[in-house]
Amino acid sequence: MQSRGSAHRLPGPVARSPISTVMLAMFATMASFYVAGRLWQDAQNRVYLIKELDRRSGQGQSAISVDDTLKVVACRHQHKKLTSLEMDLAAARHDGFSGKYSSEINGTHSGKRLLAVVGIMTGFDRKNYRDAIRKSWLPTGATLKNIEEEKGILVRFVIGRSANRGDSFDRAIDDENKYTKDILVLDNHIEAPEERPKKTKLFFAHASDTLDAEFYAKVNDDIYVNIDALGAMLATHWDKPRVYIGCMKSGEVFSESSQKWYEPDWWKFGDGKSYFRHASGEMLVISRALAQFISINRSFLRTYAHDDVSIGSWMIGLDVKHVNEGKLCCSSWTSGAVCTAL
Repeated sequence: MQSRGSAHRLPGPVARSPISTVMLAMFATMASFYVAGRLWQDAQNRVYLIKELDRRSGQGQSAISVDDTLKVVACRHQHKKLTSLEMDLAAARHDGFSGKYSSEINGTHSGKRLLAVVGIMTGFDRKNYRDAIRKSWLPTGATLKNIEEEKGILVRFVIGRSANRGDSFDRAIDDENKYTKDILVLDNHIEAPEERPKKTKLFFAHASDTLDAEFYAKVNDDIYVNIDALGAMLATHWDKPRVYIGCMKSGEVFSESSQKWYEPDWWKFGDGKSYFRHASGEMLVISRALAQFISINRSFLRTYAHDDVSIGSWMIGLDVKHVNEGKLCCSSWTSGAVCTAL
């Protein structure tokens, strides 16, 4: 016999009422709006914090956050990308070379792009050498200006500042430059023989930042340079956007501090104590893209005891065309040579 309670039980699941379904939908909608609102509020808070960080950074705050550091790294990464693209564009532009230096206008400086910028490394006590160069191959005044305008080659003596800023050495250089107008003073470099590699690095960086040229050359102040031969030689390398030109050599690494050419980091060059292939420091040339690379990475590029080895170390790990140019072997004069020792 069936009980009374079981007689009133409905078979199967109980159907949900329309009111319950509507309530669930409303709840889901409200939850969605809540989550979206919180996300929007978080985003607004982040925007506010970034603006506040920028505002405080602009007021000279010394603390640098992780976000600030990442921004700097990202900017440097983009800068390197732009340099790489510019190198590719340079290669394409060289395909249409017509035999004269480019007339492209630089975004900062008006006028024609120079064929080359030549930096003559000199010192406070080397005025006699500078005067000898002025009397032999580097004119002053209007004639110097004509070389820049007609041949597209700008030549400057390169020197730093005295450790005692504003002393008689600095004043003598400034007075000399007022008359000759052929000296490039690196104000943020302290002139010292042991700092020669850093000075050369700073020259390439400064020159590529301020002077728009296809090539940048470094030469010692006891070298005679044939400007016409230099221009003709460089014209044969227009199709190489990443080129490193010089009298290539190797040689022994000296590990004894009493030796003239002592290398404190001699142990880095292996048991054979032999330098890698690099251009002689008497005179060497690099293309614009490589000078820009030095400028961008100047704080990370290691210098060794000698500037020619230092430059060679920067080039050896890059996709660079090394050109062993006999015309830049200044110690022996040959037909068509670009340079020779004074």
